[in-house]
Amino acid sequence: MMISAAQFVRKGFEPKHLISILCLIVFLISQPLVGASYWVSIMAAVFLGVAVMSSVHHAEIIAHKIGEGLGTLVLALCVTIIEVGLIVSMMSQAESGASGLARDTVFAAVMIITNGIVALCLILGGLKYKEQEFQVQGSKSLLVVLVTLSMIVFVLPNYTTTTVGPTYNPAQLVFVAVICVLLYLLFIFFQTTSHKAYFEPAGDESLEGEQQVVHEIPAMDAWLSFISLCVSLMSVIGLAKLISPMIESGIVYLGAPKATVGLLIAAIVLLPETWAAASSARANRLQTSLNLALGSGIASIALTVPVVIAYSLYEGRELELGLDPKNMVFMITTFLVGALTLGTGKSTLLQGAVHAVILLAYFVMSFVP
Repeated sequence: MMISAAQFVRKGFEPKHLISILCLIVFLISQPLVGASYWVSIMAAVFLGVAVMSSVHHAEIIAHKIGEGLGTLVLALCVTIIEVGLIVSMMSQAESGASGLARDTVFAAVMIITNGIVALCLILGGLKYKEQEFQVQGSKSLLVVLVTLSMIVFVLPNYTTTTVGPTYNPAQLVFVAVICVLLYLLFIFFQTTSHKAYFEPAGDESLEGEQQVVHEIPAMDAWLSFISLCVSLMSVIGLAKLISPMIESGIVYLGAPKATVGLLIAAIVLLPETWAAASSARANRLQTSLNLALGSGIASIALTVPVVIAYSLYEGRELELGLDPKNMVFMITTFLVGALTLGTGKSTLLQGAVHAVILLAYFVMSFVP
């Protein structure tokens, strides 16, 4: 039996859906007042965090509804859309240093994912279970795609000769954007269709439990979550644009390099993803944690970089993608250690601690270069 829109809302509408609307209202009210008071910017920052958490919460509901493989993709796409919105909005407002903002943000996201989120999951799992198992084929597939994208985007620009500096020319930028999108689409097909079993949790019992959760979520709640997700994402992008001057002022006040702006953006974006991955690790579902973490890293490069390239070409802006030697050392070290960590099919607390040390060194050297 068909129901009206009003009945649809009454039957499934809950307070959690009001949060998304509230964040959008705060953005609309704060927009004309952001320059009038410092407290308006602080309020916008608080509701930015609320909007981020709300968007990922609704993405999780949708993910549970559609299942394990596609579910992790929904979360990754959600985080990537937020990241793209933050980067583009700050690039449009930045007076200087905008050419390297996308590179700094995406690379920081990769470092936080491969060292921070992975380390947290391995440490939490190691403390509770001593040793956890995961699928070597799935985790290695994730890492192979992530390494390839990182090398093409972050390393190769330093060694091209058509342009001076860590940049690509327009033709090369278009090529890189197309390669990123095609490789990501191939990865999605591999993860969700041809080799879906590689990315499933090691135990069948957890999968059965998840399938029960999937069937318990009403379709109406999933649709309302989708609408709330769209509203939350609009709020995140708008609120981020409002607080970007405050972030840059804080960086100048601390005397930190401009590159740390990207690190702060990545940290804000990845907080909800970190929570979801850590929760899966504590539930002895390390493969799900790795799918969430490394899948987000792949999406961060493969989807964010093409959008930023398109924006830069349209606006006629210079786009720096190549890393400096210090960050290339961090990237190579991360991937070498990651290959050893993910090559055994078992994880311990020690492996997590090693990744945590790499991330700590990256943070220190970013703020005190």
